[in-house]
Amino acid sequence: MARERELKRVISQQNIASMCLVCGDRNQFGLHAHFYNLEDGSICADFCTTKEHQSYPGRVHGGVISAILDEAIGRAVQNDQPDIWGVTMELNVRFRKPVPIGVPLRVLGRVDKQTSRIFDGSGELLLEDGTVAAEATARYASLPVEAIAQGGLSDDEWHSDPWQGPESVLA
Repeated sequence: MARERELKRVISQQNIASMCLVCGDRNQFGLHAHFYNLEDGSICADFCTTKEHQSYPGRVHGGVISAILDEAIGRAVQNDQPDIWGVTMELNVRFRKPVPIGVPLRVLGRVDKQTSRIFDGSGELLLEDGTVAAEATARYASLPVEAIAQGGLSDDEWHSDPWQGPESVLA
């Protein structure tokens, strides 16, 4: 079943981490996802899987699907609070459709509820036609990066994404 999508304006592009499995530009086995902050406070990312992300022949591994959903929901807090980072406390994924290897995919994430120390969010992985292939809910601890990565992140480890994103997306 395809979900109703609407055109949303991209307000900014998020940074990437060099070796991150999801967004890392230097991780040869990564998803190389490009994350965008949307005007409604949600985020999205576009990416494409490769044979290294396979489980059954031609299908993306459920752990990879879980990782991209976790990343998207956890990053959503940075749309309006760039100095807060989400550390996953709980992730629940519902797999609805098989996800094929090597096709354009989009993931959406949003913050649904937030306190000063914790936030809850949700997200969906969309196939190219807008069908929801997987959905997730999650809970995160809100922390500054220095509390997560000892000494923080260097500019080499966390930097702007050189890929130029679109002005708007169907999300």
